[in-house]
Amino acid sequence: MPEKIKDFYELDAWKKARKFVLEMYSLTKKFPKEELYGITSQLRRAAFSITANIAEGFSRYHYNDKIRFYHNARGSVSEIQNFLFLAKDLSFLMESDFKRLFDFTEDINKLIKGLIRSIERQK
Repeated sequence: MPEKIKDFYELDAWKKARKFVLEMYSLTKKFPKEELYGITSQLRRAAFSITANIAEGFSRYHYNDKIRFYHNARGSVSEIQNFLFLAKDLSFLMESDFKRLFDFTEDINKLIKGLIRSIERQK
């Protein structure tokens, strides 16, 4: 039987999302400076919102609270996907970067869905 996860930073969803946050910060450094308070800020905030909501959800005691925060994390993933399309449309992202990042978000989304299913089974 697998060992019980004791901290949020042991969750695969959080680990993958953390890597994504770092990728977003690195990538958005190349965006136009006039976008610092626009799309750059939105992408960064939505990215770290994923990790923050996973961490907070993990620490919640009641199942419905956990699920609510995991759903918030999924919402942030969708927000990022929206801004990735916009960044590509504005030529801030090359098609190859867009595809790589979009696939990254899809992987994170699947892991978060797994967290939600796991909690629902425990209810």
